[in-house]
Amino acid sequence: VQLQASGGGLVQAGDSLRLSCAASGRSFTTYAMGWFRQAPGKEREFVAVINWSTWSGGITSYADSMKGRATISRDNAKNTVYLQMNSLKPEDTAVYYCALRDSYTAIVPRREGDFGSWGQGTLVTVSS
Repeated sequence: VQLQASGGGLVQAGDSLRLSCAASGRSFTTYAMGWFRQAPGKEREFVAVINWSTWSGGITSYADSMKGRATISRDNAKNTVYLQMNSLKPEDTAVYYCALRDSYTAIVPRREGDFGSWGQGTLVTVSS
């Protein structure tokens, strides 16, 4: 499966940005898709995740740093996940990566190791 992330850019503090990530490939299933980010000199960290089940309505989970400022959503038909970020801060500056998990898990996947496929990343720069 290939993941193509887009939507990054240079914005000012307080602005909004929407990232997209489209999954493609032959014969894959999606259990959940998530976003992680890696700031310069720091480790990659969890941002948000949404599960793909149609019956559950899309269970979501967010990092504490993004609660109230980010919304993750999905388009099942397009195999695409979105991350709407509002009230951006300079500390949100990072390369944002999307990730896909293709198998069931009883817990909400929030760790890097929970995901098997990764996109190339899209850079978000927030100026003060």
